[in-house]
Amino acid sequence: MELKRISDTAWEIPAQGEMKVPVVLFSSPSLLDTIRQDKTLTQARNVACLPGIIRASYVMPDGHQGYGFPIGGVAAFDRKEGILSPGGVGYDINCGVRLLRTDWKAKDILPHLDSLLTGIFQEVPAGVGKSGLTRVKAGVLKDVCVRGAEWAVENGYGWEEDLLKTEEDGRMPGADSAFLTQRSIERGIPQLGTLGAGNHFLEIQKVVRIYDSAAASVFGIREVDQVVVMIHCGSRGLGHQVASDYIRQMENAKQSIPLPDRELICAPIHSELGRRYFKSMAAAVNFAFANRQMITHRVRTVFEKNMGTSDGMNLVYDVCHNVAKFETHEIDGESRSLCVHRKGATRSFGPGRDEVPEAYRSIGQPVLIPGSMGTASYILVGTEKAESLSFGSTAHGAGRLMSRHEAARRFRGEEVKKEMEARGISLRFTGWKGVAEEAAGAYKDVEEVVDVSHRAGLGRLVARVEPIGVMKG
Repeated sequence: MELKRISDTAWEIPAQGEMKVPVVLFSSPSLLDTIRQDKTLTQARNVACLPGIIRASYVMPDGHQGYGFPIGGVAAFDRKEGILSPGGVGYDINCGVRLLRTDWKAKDILPHLDSLLTGIFQEVPAGVGKSGLTRVKAGVLKDVCVRGAEWAVENGYGWEEDLLKTEEDGRMPGADSAFLTQRSIERGIPQLGTLGAGNHFLEIQKVVRIYDSAAASVFGIREVDQVVVMIHCGSRGLGHQVASDYIRQMENAKQSIPLPDRELICAPIHSELGRRYFKSMAAAVNFAFANRQMITHRVRTVFEKNMGTSDGMNLVYDVCHNVAKFETHEIDGESRSLCVHRKGATRSFGPGRDEVPEAYRSIGQPVLIPGSMGTASYILVGTEKAESLSFGSTAHGAGRLMSRHEAARRFRGEEVKKEMEARGISLRFTGWKGVAEEAAGAYKDVEEVVDVSHRAGLGRLVARVEPIGVMKG
């Protein structure tokens, strides 16, 4: 497959054959070597064949093979001629990352770390299919799916100001729970306030380096050794069911869209099926916002019990990385409303955009890029350059290097835990297999992923954080 280097951090597959646009890949030579080992480039080229795609099919530095779209894939579509594809959003709709800052330093926390992790592990259930402490009726769940984090705050789960620091203010417009299937509702009812499994985590972290003190200060990150809390999870079984339901409905629908890969099954944005998928996807987005909001409340409760207060545990930001959204972007000097799919990619808007919280509008939105288990994570800030390069998008994490099956074959959970503890990182988990599957060696180097993002201008480095306590499903 022909790859042409177009900058220090970008490569291109020129449009050819059925491709309507080129593929643009942000990477480094070593990351590119790993990308070539799976179907990422083939999937990105297939996305470039979809109707109504604008400018390019993009792959972020953490890109790897996914379902239909590559993970780390970004594509924008014209609202009249374009499509909506569940494979371009992912099964875990609105999987995202939330960061809380605190006034504590690591030395304040360490004597209480064991009790904090034990308490959080009890208050925030983790694991496959795990039920939460809050079980709602079907009618209430439908309301949650329309109102998102707003519902959670109104029902005592968190602070009003949290909504101002959440993407979409915690309530994505266009949601309609009337189009959710009974099975998706049944799966969602017991799972509000739960972490889930896989790569989802909750970490107590400390700041180890500040690159941009001005931006960091605006975000509430003011000194090395400051404690922060990072939460990574999504829409749980409800979101997975929405994806499954609409993939099946689109497969059964009579349509004439030529597809290079059946996993790219889609519907025109303007079609009835496309509209129903968007409304159901938005409902799952709002479920995930409410889920992370409820987890935030329970984390604060545990800190208050063990540290005497939760004052200062302010939300820095909550940003999703599996979503399709209508956004305005400049194309050939003209502002156009496009449907932007980000699948394993984080929005990275720069200063001045209305979508950025008012408190951050002068500098750009926070961008949260978590590492793999036991490694560093990063806080960046969005840039104007990212808007012209990638529709305001960057990486969402380290990106898997190998399958979970291969990781479980290569690594032993007991050894992973021992290595983490030797580095001063406490771990809570639900099973050894999950620990092995999420070993740092199963992922790409987050340092290199973030370096590419920074050098390319997709996001600007603000701070580096490292875990002192990790909770895994």
